[in-house]
Amino acid sequence: MGSFDTVIIGAGAAGLFCASLAGQAGLSVLVLDNGKKAGRKILMSGGGRCNFTNMYIEPSAYLSDNPHFCKSALARYTQWDFIELVQKHHIAYHEKTLGQLFCDDSAQQIVDLLLAECHEGKVSIRLRSEVTQIEKTAEGFTLLVGGKTITASSVVIASGGLSMPGLGATPFGYKIAQQFGLNVLPTRAGLVPFTLHKPQLEQLSPLSGVAIPAIVTAENGTQFKENILFTHRGLSGPAILQISSYWHAGENVSINLLPDTDLEGYLQEKRQAQPNQLLKNTLSRLLPKRFIEIMIENNQLPDTSLAQLSNERITQITTLLQAWLVLPNGTEGYRTAEVTLGGVDTRNLSSKTMEATKITGLYFIGEVVDVTGWLGGYNFQWAWSSAYACAQALISRHMTK
Repeated sequence: MGSFDTVIIGAGAAGLFCASLAGQAGLSVLVLDNGKKAGRKILMSGGGRCNFTNMYIEPSAYLSDNPHFCKSALARYTQWDFIELVQKHHIAYHEKTLGQLFCDDSAQQIVDLLLAECHEGKVSIRLRSEVTQIEKTAEGFTLLVGGKTITASSVVIASGGLSMPGLGATPFGYKIAQQFGLNVLPTRAGLVPFTLHKPQLEQLSPLSGVAIPAIVTAENGTQFKENILFTHRGLSGPAILQISSYWHAGENVSINLLPDTDLEGYLQEKRQAQPNQLLKNTLSRLLPKRFIEIMIENNQLPDTSLAQLSNERITQITTLLQAWLVLPNGTEGYRTAEVTLGGVDTRNLSSKTMEATKITGLYFIGEVVDVTGWLGGYNFQWAWSSAYACAQALISRHMTK
């Protein structure tokens, strides 16, 4: 099956990019993937348009048990570096919101870019190839693939996390880390919709498909201002996906459904000007009518005229709508999660090279590592940046041989 300078396991964003850089520097590189297509998750991302980076990348947008770890890689290969590569390949793109950059045409263009860069570096890519064993040798590593042996002086694990098992996600990377004595932090689904307890779900399910701009706040104080979306399973939308990474089972989230309104002042003003107007008609100018009706049906809002509201009642209504407490039942899990939180403990890796500190020649990049970005291109940028850091280390290592 052959001998290579480096074998990269995982033909996703991080694996392909790392392979292309190492290959173009003259290393012999083999990429192995268990799937039948390279870049499967890239193709699914951003509604098929791939949100390939964000203009506002900063370390504070990443969750990790070791928050400083991501700084080095992000500083050495930035969003502007990847944007330059996108422009080199003449891929048209646009900013959607909050610095999120998407392909005008399709996510296939990013996969094609990576494959073209790999082709230029004479990288071998073998799909439908399952690695069943990795062993450390004096010279490097031997890998068993489909019953045949491959040798390599270094191995890069870019196998991703557990999110979207339908696209071939497996715990492979974590198992390899544990085999070589690295700590793996507990994993859970991130950037994922919430499910609701049955009574609340039954109340809110008629709103399925309705979106409302809101500020959603986790119990630790982290908050995001974007849309929430009611679904037939619970709550989704960008603000919910963002907050899900900061949420733990049993915690409430607080939702401000009118983030740009002085609701208390508005209701007092309307009570004076139009005392006979019904509260539901006043509120239906600000929020979806069906939502207000559901709140009234469930006795959370009074079905009265404004004149009948005391100042205290107005304050209560304001709190209900601007600090609406929701106790999620859970999340939709890895099936629909965009990322996996947790993973290979970064304290066991070099932040400069992504190499395991105790195992020479073994590297971990991308989602398999305990670094998780916000929604909006941050995770792709971590893939590019960690892949670049690793590739530079592979290149300098090869040069000194």
